[in-house]
Amino acid sequence: MRAAVLHEIGQDKLEVLDDVEAVGFGPGKVRIRVRATGLCHSDISAMNGVLPQPAPFIPGHEGAGEIIDVGDGVTGLAQGDRVLLCWLPACGTCPACKRGQTQLCLAGFMNAGTPNFKRPGGDVFGFAGTGTFTEEVVVDAGCAVPIPDDVPFDIAALIGCGVTTGLGAAVNTADVAAGSSAAVIGCGGVGISAIQGARLKGAAQIIAVDPVASRREAALKFGATEAVAPDELADAKQRVTAGEGFDYVFEVVGKSATARTAYETTRRGGTLCVVGAGALDDFLQLNMFELFFDEKKILPSMYGGGDVLTSYERAIALWRAGRIDLESLITHRVQLPEINEALDQMRTGVALRTCIEI
Repeated sequence: MRAAVLHEIGQDKLEVLDDVEAVGFGPGKVRIRVRATGLCHSDISAMNGVLPQPAPFIPGHEGAGEIIDVGDGVTGLAQGDRVLLCWLPACGTCPACKRGQTQLCLAGFMNAGTPNFKRPGGDVFGFAGTGTFTEEVVVDAGCAVPIPDDVPFDIAALIGCGVTTGLGAAVNTADVAAGSSAAVIGCGGVGISAIQGARLKGAAQIIAVDPVASRREAALKFGATEAVAPDELADAKQRVTAGEGFDYVFEVVGKSATARTAYETTRRGGTLCVVGAGALDDFLQLNMFELFFDEKKILPSMYGGGDVLTSYERAIALWRAGRIDLESLITHRVQLPEINEALDQMRTGVALRTCIEI
């Protein structure tokens, strides 16, 4: 089958090959024909080495499709079922799962180090144990989450990661208060979803911050009350909050520099929500006095900070009710020519979509 493969970490060009095979099918597994997949910032971070990932590998962890085969022992799933891919399935038995923090379950990470594809030349990994820039993928049954018939595959793919992460950061982790002020630094797909979450929760002012003009324009359509470039954030803080700082600031970039800016932009007693996935060697510096004196809450948000299955259901309900806009996310295309070229080659027979994630 065809798949878009990155041969070495640090390369920015994907090669579309037709000699790739999905492997590992057996008890407890399902084989899925991928019908839609998204490009998430985490895929880029894995490609450039910010996130640890063995190579060669197939990017993509935000996808949806149809089950074409079910292994022994799998219950609740059948051939022909429409599913989205959950890249971090919960085991249900570990301490995190028993506490209701299924987004912190580490069981899914155990599969990330096992190749789930192969070529004549050797093994190929799937990013985050999935790898959806391909025509078929074999995953644990827990990764396949059934979706209703009225949910298109491309919408389901969005819900599989970016929407759940951003929406949950505002709704679950930060629990934005009605009438509050918020700033979102980084307006890709996850940042846009955080903006929609803050709007849902009733934030009165939502400032979108991004260096790219097209993303700032998009943010206004999704609920931001104002959109500024990074060098205009200090002025926005002064105008909107009289210099005090925002009640909530979401860092959706994954860099210590923007996290530091986010901290300084948060008011005393306010909440900094860290959503971006950063590098192991990128350290955020805070001094002990400011931590004590400013009493700012620093809340990391992993995969939306809540039970992902519940979050999927909530996102579908909100989309059906017209409370969140997911169709418009699909219409945006990232400006990454070499990656888009590979995705275009894959497009025949596979409904690949790219959104404003980068």
